[in-house]
Amino acid sequence: MLYKDLIKKYKSDYNIKKLIEIGKIFKIEKGIYSNQKNVNYLEILTKKYPDAIFTMDSAFYYYGLTDVIPQKEYLALRRDKTKISDERVKVIYYQDKFFEIGKSVLKINSVNIKIYDKERMLIELIRRRNKMGFDYYKEIIRNYREIKDSLNTKKIAEYISKFKIGDYLYDVIMKEVF
Repeated sequence: MLYKDLIKKYKSDYNIKKLIEIGKIFKIEKGIYSNQKNVNYLEILTKKYPDAIFTMDSAFYYYGLTDVIPQKEYLALRRDKTKISDERVKVIYYQDKFFEIGKSVLKINSVNIKIYDKERMLIELIRRRNKMGFDYYKEIIRNYREIKDSLNTKKIAEYISKFKIGDYLYDVIMKEVF
């Protein structure tokens, strides 16, 4: 729960402090509270950054396209959002016209997270391939080849059409995945 939600429910900071003292509510971190002592960190991140969408290394890992556990959680935000200074998070900022493309929800360890779908992540993989290690890129491409029959090619085509380098993206995807 967020602090603002607790204030609405319990009417005062004093009441919240009393509930914390008797163990009915636990302070997880600044501004984040729970009725459980231990909370999944994904749940904390989704509460703390409700507008963020999981992307890049995090998304590849959660979709099983790599077994490399990301050092940080990769979150996408709109360019106009406030900068996040959280050592657990790496933020990638997107223009408004690209931000919503492929937004989806995935359940990880009983937590629903906003995440870009596999089709959007394939496009992001190609767009950012020069910024990642060659072996890492090849591992993810190899795993995309294994699931190519389950990918929605209409979605991929629709997403590609939104990017100026759409023809390039299409050529690389056709050559490396299909």
